[in-house]
Amino acid sequence: MTTLIWGVLPYVAFVLLVAGTIWRYRYDKFGWTTRSSQVYESKLLNIASPVFHYGILFVLVGHLVGLFIPMSWTDKVGVSEHTYHMFSLIGGTFAGVLAVCGIFLLVYRRRTKAPVFKATTRNDKLMYVFLLGALVLGMVAKLMHSTGDGYNYRETIGPWARSLFTLSPDTYRMEGVPVLYQIHAVVGMLLIALVPFTRLVHMFSAPVQYLFRPYVVYRSRDPRRLAARPERRGWERTGS
Repeated sequence: MTTLIWGVLPYVAFVLLVAGTIWRYRYDKFGWTTRSSQVYESKLLNIASPVFHYGILFVLVGHLVGLFIPMSWTDKVGVSEHTYHMFSLIGGTFAGVLAVCGIFLLVYRRRTKAPVFKATTRNDKLMYVFLLGALVLGMVAKLMHSTGDGYNYRETIGPWARSLFTLSPDTYRMEGVPVLYQIHAVVGMLLIALVPFTRLVHMFSAPVQYLFRPYVVYRSRDPRRLAARPERRGWERTGS
C-alpha cells in the first residue's frame, strides 16, 4: 500500500494531468474555458473571484517553497527552523483562509443565484469538493501540529516530493508522516488528476502575455461623426 500510494499514485496523477490536458486541448477547445457566469451576476463575483484567486496563488507558492526548497538552503541563508515554521504557519493559514473564503463566496453565489446554479455542472461540484477538502485538510494538519517548531515536513514530505522527479521515489519517508498530512497529500494528488477534466484547466491559458504586450493606442473620434468616416453614396470597392 505504501508503494501504491506514494510510489505509483503520483505518476498516475501526473500522466492524467498531461494526457488529459492534451486531450482536452485537441478535442474540446470550445470547452476550454471557465464558463464565465458574470453575465448573470457580477457584484458578488467581483469580490469572490479575486479573493479566491489570490488565496490559491499564495497557497501554491507556499507549497512550491516548502516542498522544493531544501532545508539546507534556508539554513545557509540564516533562516532558522522556528522562523520558517512561524512564517509558514501564519502565511499559510492566511492564504488558506483567503482561498476558503473565496470558495464559500463562490459556492454561495451559485446556490443563491438561479441562473448561475443552472450553469453549474457535476464536474464543478466535484472540483469544489476536492479543492475545498485539500485546503481544509492542509490547514487542519498544520494547526494540529503547530506546537513548538511544528511538524518538520521538509525532512519527510519535501524529500519524497523531490525524489519523484528523479524517478526513484523515497516512499519510506512517508511512513511516519502524520495521518492528516498523508490524507492531504492524497487529496492533492487526486485534485491534480482532475484538473484537465474541470474548469481548473484554464490555469494553463492564463493571459500572461498581457503583461508584456505593447500598449494599445486609441485615437480620439470627431464627436460630430457617428462613424469612423463620413458615408459615401453608391457602391465602394472592397479591399482584400
